[in-house]
Amino acid sequence: MAFDGLSLRAISTELKKLKGYKIDKVHEPDKNNIVLGLYGERIKFALNICIDSKFYRINLTTHPKPNPMQSLNFCMLLRKHIIGYKIKNILTYGLERIITIVLEPFDPYDDNIKFLIIELMGKHSNIILTDKNKVIIDSIRHTNILKNSYRNIYPKEQYKLPKTEKQDFEKIENPKIFCNIIEPQLNNKSIPEAIADTFTGFSINQLTFLLKNIDENNKENLEYSYNLINKLIIEADKGNVKFEKLDNNQYGLTINKNASKSYELNFFIDEFYYEKETNSDFVTYRNNILKIILAQLKKYNKRLININNKLNDCHNMETYKLYGELLTANLYKYNNQHLNSAQVFNYISDENITIPLDIKYTINENCKRYFKKYNKLKNALTIVQKQKQETIVELQYIESIVYELENAINIEDVNNIYDEISENIIFRNKANKKHQKSKQKNKKRSGNNEFSPLSFNIDGYTVLVGRNNKENDWLTTKYASSTDIWFHTKDIHGSHVILKTESSTNIEKEVLIECAKLAAKHSKGKESSNVPVDYALIKYVKKPNGAKPGMVIYTHNKTLYVNP
Repeated sequence: MAFDGLSLRAISTELKKLKGYKIDKVHEPDKNNIVLGLYGERIKFALNICIDSKFYRINLTTHPKPNPMQSLNFCMLLRKHIIGYKIKNILTYGLERIITIVLEPFDPYDDNIKFLIIELMGKHSNIILTDKNKVIIDSIRHTNILKNSYRNIYPKEQYKLPKTEKQDFEKIENPKIFCNIIEPQLNNKSIPEAIADTFTGFSINQLTFLLKNIDENNKENLEYSYNLINKLIIEADKGNVKFEKLDNNQYGLTINKNASKSYELNFFIDEFYYEKETNSDFVTYRNNILKIILAQLKKYNKRLININNKLNDCHNMETYKLYGELLTANLYKYNNQHLNSAQVFNYISDENITIPLDIKYTINENCKRYFKKYNKLKNALTIVQKQKQETIVELQYIESIVYELENAINIEDVNNIYDEISENIIFRNKANKKHQKSKQKNKKRSGNNEFSPLSFNIDGYTVLVGRNNKENDWLTTKYASSTDIWFHTKDIHGSHVILKTESSTNIEKEVLIECAKLAAKHSKGKESSNVPVDYALIKYVKKPNGAKPGMVIYTHNKTLYVNP
């Protein structure tokens, strides 16, 4: 939904009911948001002003935002100048995305009026406080002519309205003038496009929705468009509008004669943008963590390639031993000469072979070098095999984290994954340095982080599904009873599934199959048509000492093949 001038006009109609309310609190949660606490008529409201380039808006809000430990400069200035003031009026400028809150002192004999001007213009959005003469006291963002701006926005400058090349629709006196302006543009534009390009305050989505019944570009339809837009503006000023969902999952204003007299539009905007901001924070937060994980995955894959190369070298160690033995047996023939190669009889293959030599060394020295290579590779083989096993375990663990992140659905899920990798030595430093602030911000938004696995009911049985490795650990090793049945996809990353039972006997096969389907559905194999799922009594599932979160070993298991 585009927060255009028409939307602002409708929102401001509701905000005008706040005349006489006193400002008793000012908060600045971050550089893009100011929240004013309002009190009047024994009611408290929070007015949120957001100048984020994507989510700019002004509306009443019910969603508290965490405040920084130390108040920001503009917040302190507003507290100094406007706390204790009351709202005298709320003004808009035609259909421009500018709204001014006129503030007056609580003392009726004090004429020190102030203006809080909110400009909602994408990346150029700003919040500006001026005195009664429109001289700027300060603004949340400063700009000047030297920064390619057409006006100065900083203290002690005279405030000027932004320039616009578009026309004001409300200054068009009749449909004839409107038609004369729009008609020349209809050769290569639709009516909604031409209006949006000519007049300020209209988004193309809003106009397309409003004029959806128009199928031809003619004069009659232009007059109809003018009357329809004019009527919507009049009804918006009366508060007789609502947001309606469009075909493209956007929202647009439409006339609503039965509109309630509460702050319906404000709280609709509040919920809409809160969901968008939460989703945006979630995607950004998840992608930042995923970037760390994928970097480690690449690192360990490269390590595995190097280890495999070393193992390939180790496969040649018996050849080096043979070369050493054959050279030793034939030393008497060459009298310590410097040669490129030596031809000797191989008693194993019963044929003559050519052994490559380094001409810098004698035959005897080449012989010693081959034995040295053999002993070095022999000693390395045990170490490299152990390194490969450890690296494969780490890779499996990292891949399980990638799977968790790809299937995370909210900030709480990502917070739990962040907590997990912060405790792991292979991620700890990078995770803590880069994303501790982001995690603290999103943790407050998500609430508590207690274990709360997914719960299902299958034929009266409770079935629990872990959402991440730490929750899988808790579910399997701490929560489950010895009579419960454990499910997990065979050799595929996925969630631990626990079937709660008082007795593991006489469980219908259909119940086991449904539990296996749950395990398959919450695994990396969910897109497959035939997924193997192992299941066993919980008493046969063990976690080895030092194992990664979510890693277990099990015995006495059976396997079901299911289609998720």
